[in-house]
Amino acid sequence: MRLDELDRRIVALLCEDARFSYAEIGARVALSAPAVKRRVDRLRATGVIRGYTALVDPAALGWSTEAFVELFCTGRTTPAEIERATRRHPEVVGSYTVSGGADALVHLRASDISHLEQALERLRAEPFVTQTRSMIVLSRLVDRPASGLTSS
Repeated sequence: MRLDELDRRIVALLCEDARFSYAEIGARVALSAPAVKRRVDRLRATGVIRGYTALVDPAALGWSTEAFVELFCTGRTTPAEIERATRRHPEVVGSYTVSGGADALVHLRASDISHLEQALERLRAEPFVTQTRSMIVLSRLVDRPASGLTSS
């Protein structure tokens, strides 16, 4: 679906704060509340907006250690197998197939280095994993949700 400028601004506002009312959004984009609702309904129906959620600071919940782990897998490992396996680990907050030397990249969060080490050991124990390479995050520099603001 192609988004026009009003759709982009509405999506950006919802990314900023999903609790904005249709009237508040309308005031910022020069539309009536019902017109905003129609657009939001269309954005949801077409899958542009997949849902609404609270953004929680993982460190506030005690999960302040994070790492990115490259997974190297046996030759015939499918993305579906990697997905199923990584979903079983509560420390995995994202997993992705990637180009380059590794087969997948996994984003982990843990309470401390000991917890991270345990999570890595469990991940390495997956039958298709032949090797891992880990990078511990020292600090987050940019961390923002996708907003659909740019088209290029």
